[in-house]
This record gives sequence, C-alpha cells and structure tokens, in this order.
Amino acid sequence: MATILEMRGITKEFPGVKALDRVNLKVEEGEIHALVGENGAGKSTLMKVLSGVYPHGSYSGDIVYDGEVQKFASISDSESRGIIIIHQELALIPLLSVAENIFLGNERATRGVIDWRTTEARATELLARVGLRENPKTPVGDLGLGKQQLVEIAKALSKDVRLLILDEPTSSLNEQDSEKLLSLLVEFRKQGVTSILISHKLNEISRVADTITVIRDGAAVSRLDCGDGISEDDIIRDMVGRSLDDRYPPRKPNPPGEIAMEVRGWTVHHSVQSDRKVVDDVSFHVRKGEVLGIAGLMGAGRTELAMSLFGRSYGRDISGEVEIGGRPADLSTVRSAINAGLAYATEDRKTYGLVLDDTIRHNVPLANLDAIADGAVVNRKREGEVAERYRKRLNIKSSSIEQETINLSGGNQQKVVLSKWLFADPDILILDEPCRGIDVGAKFEIYTVIRDLAAQSKAIVVISSEMPELLGITDRLYVMNEGRFVGEMPTAEASQEKIMARIIKTGERAT
Repeated sequence: MATILEMRGITKEFPGVKALDRVNLKVEEGEIHALVGENGAGKSTLMKVLSGVYPHGSYSGDIVYDGEVQKFASISDSESRGIIIIHQELALIPLLSVAENIFLGNERATRGVIDWRTTEARATELLARVGLRENPKTPVGDLGLGKQQLVEIAKALSKDVRLLILDEPTSSLNEQDSEKLLSLLVEFRKQGVTSILISHKLNEISRVADTITVIRDGAAVSRLDCGDGISEDDIIRDMVGRSLDDRYPPRKPNPPGEIAMEVRGWTVHHSVQSDRKVVDDVSFHVRKGEVLGIAGLMGAGRTELAMSLFGRSYGRDISGEVEIGGRPADLSTVRSAINAGLAYATEDRKTYGLVLDDTIRHNVPLANLDAIADGAVVNRKREGEVAERYRKRLNIKSSSIEQETINLSGGNQQKVVLSKWLFADPDILILDEPCRGIDVGAKFEIYTVIRDLAAQSKAIVVISSEMPELLGITDRLYVMNEGRFVGEMPTAEASQEKIMARIIKTGERAT
C-alpha cells in the first residue's frame, strides 16, 4: 500500500503554548486513519496545518503529499490537491439551497453565468452518492444535522477529494445518522478515497479504522494497527497516559434527600408551529443529592423541556406548575429562574453557553455578576480571583485566565460553562449533553464534578444521547419519547435494552 501523506516533525506554537511538538503522521492510500487524543492534545491543530488553515511558514516541519513536499498557503491550495477538511462546525449557509452550498466557491458557470441546470443535475448525482434523495433546491436549513453532514461530504466530493478529513463528524448525530456516515466512509475506502477521522467515540473508531495515531500533549505517542486486536482500553491508556480502570467515578452512599424540584403537567408548544406540542403534559421530580437522567432519541423533546423550564427560553403557550424547595417557583425569565436556584448548561456551548471572543476571566462570573461587583461596577480583582479559582478547580487547560474561550478545546470550553454555573451556586443544575465532543479523560473529570455536586446535596438533571453515560452516572432515569415521559426506573435496574423497549413500545402505540 502506497503512502499518500507524511507529516514530519510538525511543530506549531501559539503565544505561551506549544500546540504541536515534532509530530509525525503517516497515512496510507485508501485507508481510514483515526486520529485520537484528549481535548487540547493537538489533533485539530495538526489537521489545520495540513489543510492550509495555518499556512506554510507558521509552523516548522514538512508535509509530504503524493511524494512531494507541500507548502500550502491557504485552504484553496490544499483543496486543489484533493485534500478536503470538514470541520466540527459545519460550513453551510442555512438560507442557501443544497445545490448552492455544494458548489459555493466552486460554481458551475459559463462566461460568469451560473448554469443552474448543470448545477442541480450534478448536485443530485453527488447527493445520491452519499445516500441522500433530497431535492437540490431544498434550503440546507430545512435539513436535520445528519443530512447536513452528508451535504458537507457531497460538497467535498464535488472537489474531487482524495484525502477526506473529518473532525468529530458524529458528535452531534444520533445513532442512526452516525451509522450511515460511518458506512459511507467504509464505502469510500472501497473506492480508493483516504479518510482521516478525528473522533472521541472509540467504539466507532474501533469499528471502521485501519490505523490509529494517538496524540497526547501535542506529541504523537503511538501508532496502532487495528488488525492487531487493539482494545478501547489500549487506546485510552495511550490517550491519557494512564489506565482508566473505571470510566465513571464510583457512587458514594448518599441517599437522596427531600424533593428539590417538582414539575407537574408541563406542556410546551413549538415556537413556530403553535399547534404542535413538543412537550406534552410532563410531570417529574428530582431530589437533593440525586443525579437524575433523561434518556431518549434526538427529537424526543428533552432539550425543549429543559429550555422551557429555564426562563421559558424556548416555546410558546407554556403551561404547568413548578415547585422548588416546596414552593411555587417563578421561572418566567432567565433571571428569575436563576434567582429561584435553577441553572441550565446548554447542549450548544458555542452559541448559548459562552462569549467565545471573550476571556475565561469574563466568562466564568457571567451568571452571578452581583457577587463580584461593587454596586454597578465589576471588581476586577475579585473577578480574576474567581476565574482563577475555577480554572484550577476544574483543571481548565489554558495559558491563563486571559485566554479567549474560542481558543480552548471543546472539553475546556465545557469546563468554563460548568464554572459559570457553579459560581452561580444553583440548587438544581440541568446539564444538556454535558460531555458531547469531549474525550474520555475530560469526561471523567466532569463526571466527578457531577458526583461531587450531588454529594453537596445539589439536584442534578442530566440529558444525554449516550445511554452508557446515563447508566454510568445517574441514580434514576426517566425515558422520553415524542414529547412525553414514557418510563421511569432506578438506574440500578435499567439497561439500554429496557430504555429502547420503552421508546419502541410507545412509538408503536402512537402509530
């Protein structure tokens, strides 16, 4: 098998941080090569060097592609050689059609005039190749995330891709869409397309990858051949530099206390389609010192439930009752919800959880500015002390509290979000997909924070699409499907099969 890519001694530095330290990477033609490591290890940085996002001259070392040393000055340079990168945040324009997105910057035109017939015909061919039957005139914003990811791949195919780089492609997808995407990569392998897959989902990597390169603290520490019977534990040990005998912190004997929050008859209508209920007559409770899980498939209404409770951040015609600490709670606005002791860490940390172009210093105290202010003026010294305290407490990897959150890894961004809400000192904390796109080491740290909060008699509600995660960290589970709670069980008696059986049973009843 011929070598299509070699990266030799790649070193990349940012102010105060050496992101990559003499990294070597070798990829064979026609293979699926996985790149794994903890958040902040340097995986995405390495791929940005390869694709020209970080141009030649901004790093040291050599990129050898097709046997020639390359000096890519931009993304267009690497794309002209068939190297296409699909970032974790999709680069699609929602208001443009599927066809327009596929050929954006690569238009099918004659004498400066776009040939729409050719554009849409070619788009239809590319969509078929990735298994989509969508009308090419459909606005991308009307598609679900799984289909949008496939549109990105169709866009890559339109540029005659030879080396396809995918950065966390399944992090926001449900199990069915993830399976479809991985099957597509396997099909591309048969067609001779080489793929580099960055992912924290080790079960997916073990299933489709031929070779794995592990990066830790900016250095390549191992190269694993998946044909040699590599286990997930082997990968984890190389990623974190130690063995994680248990991926979830042990539960300490801590019987839940009195009811912290009780919700009765909560109903929420869609924010646009007012006749559609997204949450339908839901009732539940969570106790002090309890970690409560809400399981369900994407679209079940879990996020809509959480957002509507937190200051009515989502939905219309909301009805129902909420008691916190045994008293009726005013959750009519975000501020009143916070004052009532409720906090919500959103699943979309980049859009709703952080001010990305601002520092750790300014993000951490945002939900509780009164605590660091003298009257209407923020006390800079107190602000810095708070930010530094939580940076150390949650082990946020950064050069200092003055680092902008946009430059942090996903796991460290999530720790900043958690710091913000921990500083607000809520009684009830709702965590929506708290470990999405985060490596196993950072996950363990966040799970430990969750269990510690429960030990402090905080009530925690965890929404997650990863059933093993819910089974590993919660005390009790509700199952949600099509806007309703369809099951409740102690986690000790739960299993993935029991959860899915509740979902399937109610789905069949509805039809």
